[in-house]
Amino acid sequence: MPRAAILDVDGTLVDTNYQHAVAWQRALHRHRYVVPAWRIHRHIGMGGDQLVAAVAGEEAEERCGDAVRDAEDEIYRELIEEIVPLDGAHELIVALGERFDSVVLASSAKEGEVDHYLDLLDAREIADAWTTSADVEATKPEPDLVRAALEKAGTAEGLMIGDTTWDIKAAGRAGLPSVAVLTGGFGEAELLDAGAAAVFESAADLGRNLDRLEKIGDD
Repeated sequence: MPRAAILDVDGTLVDTNYQHAVAWQRALHRHRYVVPAWRIHRHIGMGGDQLVAAVAGEEAEERCGDAVRDAEDEIYRELIEEIVPLDGAHELIVALGERFDSVVLASSAKEGEVDHYLDLLDAREIADAWTTSADVEATKPEPDLVRAALEKAGTAEGLMIGDTTWDIKAAGRAGLPSVAVLTGGFGEAELLDAGAAAVFESAADLGRNLDRLEKIGDD
């Protein structure tokens, strides 16, 4: 059966996690919820449909969850020009395409954000497919995004590459093995505890260890 390499985007290929944490903090503060940045960062990678309740409580979600999400989107768009690709990201996509049957960039971001990242990564001609928020109902750690990526690849077999515990948990719920990179700010031990088969320092480090990666994908 064909095998797909499924690549998370935020924090794995592009350096966005801390800008997202700042945007969520400012959005919550706008609605009178003061949440420390470290607590928000621990939830970056979780979908925005779940994050407000996770960091500020169910009352905040019920009172103004949609408004906070709208504010985060507005604030993040003001920061998006700061975003740069992570070292080795473009080269990793190319190299994975030579080892796997397909490469799918898996994101639950809005289409405009994904388009911006595709341009930053110069990835339109080297990735086989990509996802956006339009492809999923429930976000990570639910498995919908991973399953949507597999559907675009036309296979049920693959390997997930991410940078947060939420990526790893989503892959596990979809029945896929996964590996992680440290560029999202999560520690090696917690990524392994979440189920990652291996942890690499970065996309560039992962690209230097593709023989090991390919073996994990075969298991």
